[in-house]
Amino acid sequence: MSTQDAMRVGENSPNEPGAGRVVALCGGIGGAKLALGLYRVLDAGALHVICNTGDDFEHLGLHVSPDIDTVTYTLAGVENPDTGWGRRDETWTFMRAMEALGGDTWFALGDGDLAIHVERTRRLRAGDSLSRITGDFARRFSITADLVPMSDDPVRTVVETTEGDLPFQEYFVRMACRPVVTGIHYEGAGSATPSPGADQALSADGLRAVVVCPSNPFLSIDPILAVPGIREALTRCRAPVVTVSPLIGGRAVKGPTAKIMDELSIPATTSAIADHYRGLLDGIVIDDADASDAKTLSLPGLVTRTLMMSLNERDNLAKRVLDFADQLRKVPAGNSPGSPKRMRGV
Repeated sequence: MSTQDAMRVGENSPNEPGAGRVVALCGGIGGAKLALGLYRVLDAGALHVICNTGDDFEHLGLHVSPDIDTVTYTLAGVENPDTGWGRRDETWTFMRAMEALGGDTWFALGDGDLAIHVERTRRLRAGDSLSRITGDFARRFSITADLVPMSDDPVRTVVETTEGDLPFQEYFVRMACRPVVTGIHYEGAGSATPSPGADQALSADGLRAVVVCPSNPFLSIDPILAVPGIREALTRCRAPVVTVSPLIGGRAVKGPTAKIMDELSIPATTSAIADHYRGLLDGIVIDDADASDAKTLSLPGLVTRTLMMSLNERDNLAKRVLDFADQLRKVPAGNSPGSPKRMRGV
């Protein structure tokens, strides 16, 4: 597409920011920032967040769901502002006691954070589903958005590296993303099914938009898309599907996105992000720093500021993303009215 085809959306939206339901596909810290912006500008109950659970693992005998917890804490306003994960004003008595015993301390569990893992594990072992537990916890935190896992079945991200296959948390936390990545696969994805909430959200009538948050495409979004039925639901979805690029000027704000792309011989560009999601998207939002990339995009693009350092910036980006989706809804997609949507740029 040409440079002039990329849109610059102003402050005024053709629809009120709170109108209609929106589904967000989300990983951890980066995705949670935009999820919070959407949560703040939409009406209560209008946001439905489908969380990645490929990062889930068992640690110290507990079922830990890092991305679900990060989104929960962020929407509840109790996230740790310094790390983006865990709870604010956390204490670490448990970890100090564990260290004194010579136990495993590479994955930090704060005292308050520990409670959610203990209760989740207890309920899972009693036969409860991850969906019900996640929804109950969200209500306990007074969250009005619907928060659901991508699946109630175990799907685990495995990072293939020059040092062997590594479970996600081993690669990401214990080894600080140092090993060279040669591939990624998602154990259990083939036999998993979408959670009831995920399936219902993507097939709902009257959906305003689906937003793929600026999470790592390979580690946070692809595990969601690997669950049979979710990718297909997105291609059938009548609402505009848009993503926000996790790259700014060829670099990730946080995390190893650009590093992984380089190691997999994928250019660290916004057009490469758009191509990665080819067949799923109606539009992509890119940062002002990447405005020159607009002419290389294979689908409509919105150029705006995507760096979210404050609540106001999260709100503003959320409004622009929704406004962009509203504009895409008005663009003919080459189909007769009422027929299933076909993706532009395919």
